[in-house]
Amino acid sequence: MAGNGTRGDGGDEGGSEFDWLYGQQQGGGQPTAPRKTTPRPTTPRPAEERPDPTMLLPQQPRPGGRGAAPGGTPGDTPPPGRPAPTRPPQQPPARTGRSRSGWARPRRWIRLLLALFVLWLVYLVAVPFFAWSKVDKIAFSPDGDRPEDQPGTTYLIVGSDSRGDLTAEERKALGTGGDAGAARTDSILLLHTGAGPDTLISIPRDTLMEIPGRGTSKVNAAFATGGPALLTQTLEQNTGIRIDHYVEIGFAGFVDIVDAVGGVEICPKQAIKDKQANLNVTSGCQEADGPTALGYARSRHASFGDSNDDFARVRRQREVIGAIGSKVASPWTVLNPVRYWRLNLAAPGAIAVGEGMGVIDAGRFALGMASATGDGGTNCTLPVSYQAVSSGYSDVVVDTQRAEQLYDIVIEDRTDDLTKKICNARGL
Repeated sequence: MAGNGTRGDGGDEGGSEFDWLYGQQQGGGQPTAPRKTTPRPTTPRPAEERPDPTMLLPQQPRPGGRGAAPGGTPGDTPPPGRPAPTRPPQQPPARTGRSRSGWARPRRWIRLLLALFVLWLVYLVAVPFFAWSKVDKIAFSPDGDRPEDQPGTTYLIVGSDSRGDLTAEERKALGTGGDAGAARTDSILLLHTGAGPDTLISIPRDTLMEIPGRGTSKVNAAFATGGPALLTQTLEQNTGIRIDHYVEIGFAGFVDIVDAVGGVEICPKQAIKDKQANLNVTSGCQEADGPTALGYARSRHASFGDSNDDFARVRRQREVIGAIGSKVASPWTVLNPVRYWRLNLAAPGAIAVGEGMGVIDAGRFALGMASATGDGGTNCTLPVSYQAVSSGYSDVVVDTQRAEQLYDIVIEDRTDDLTKKICNARGL
């Protein structure tokens, strides 16, 4: 039987078998403090009985769940003993409408533009080399002693009045006259490029000079009798300037180049009318095509104006050649594929160059011509004077004192030191 006033059944009188848990009641029925218990030591589980860590599923926090960590949202930690729920992977939203074309991607356009740029560079390089392979090369270096190498580069430019490559109809249309006989020089120029301003010097074709083996005569006679080599030798021995490259331009080639660059600007100070040159232009700046530019550069029989002055003729030649150089060197020539092609393809029939001159030298020549006739360059006529002769005509002779100063400046590449007294348009 259960003891009186005790919890549970059986046991000693006045006590209970559960007194160790609830405490022993004494006298007034108040329970005494429970007995202290000693916790049992836990025995670690053998390693073979422990679960494999790789078999445990990671617990994913649930938003709004219980046991949130400090600073987190409630419910980030699942209750103990309950596996964390897993979420299905999120799928990207489905695309609506038609898919974007591949050409709408910027990367494709960049690749296309890069390919076009590379092709354009190949075109710019290949065309001049192709055209240059067809340009005639002329032996111009004279035999015997020549001046030593000098700083800078000096080009000899010859405008040949050869009509051998022109038909009778072309000679009539261009107003060149004459027959297809021996070539003479219609213009002679020296272009010097170097450390100072590029300088273009015209040499009047009637200037008296000592021609090796032929005595004193007009300088253009050297070309007529001995060709480019004798003309080069004559100029080198009279000036002391070493000529590095040679460029020869004929009538037909002159017209082709002017037309290839789309015409050039000429600025006659007065109206010029010359029937023999098929020239009729008004005063002031104007665009000229190939035949008009040729007549403007060659006219010597104008009815009025300054055209009958040989020095004015030399000035107009420099003007036209400089205008051609400016067109050739302009960025538009490179950016316009049609003009670039026409200009390069006109070169083989327009010019002949000295042996040893390459396409890079030709490019520097064009830039030098444009610079010498522009605002930053210098262009002038060889210092000369007139000398009366018994026939009533005057010979053009070199003004030795001023000319020697000009020669020294070019030889030493000091074109910054040129003055109007030494280098001016008329040479007087």
